[in-house]
Amino acid sequence: MRIGELAEMAGTTAKTLRFYEEQGLLPPAHRTPAGYRDYTPDAVSRIDFVHRGQAAGLTLAQIRQILHIRDDGHAPCEHVRDLLEARLSDIEQQIARLSALHDTITELREDAANPEPDNCDPGQICRYL
Repeated sequence: MRIGELAEMAGTTAKTLRFYEEQGLLPPAHRTPAGYRDYTPDAVSRIDFVHRGQAAGLTLAQIRQILHIRDDGHAPCEHVRDLLEARLSDIEQQIARLSALHDTITELREDAANPEPDNCDPGQICRYL
């Protein structure tokens, strides 16, 4: 199938497909005698996998690693599990930082609930920050 057909079926753009090919996420397409890219039907599932990996927060480099493992004839399940565990750990750390930030901003907002501009120190920009 041509690049436009693949783009439509995969819910993406031809530009994205060319980028994926440059990045090693898609194997180079066969070329027609006229020079057009001619993708095999399995390219759709490969693009779907890339999109699912991105939705899980994996980088394109990580997705490329998984695809290379599969392309070498090995099951990437353990590698995927390790990547997902690392991603989950990162998210849990982000949540902890956001929770601490939430608490800090809540306290600052409560302090600023009843502003007293006449009592501000002229040397400070704003005492609530």
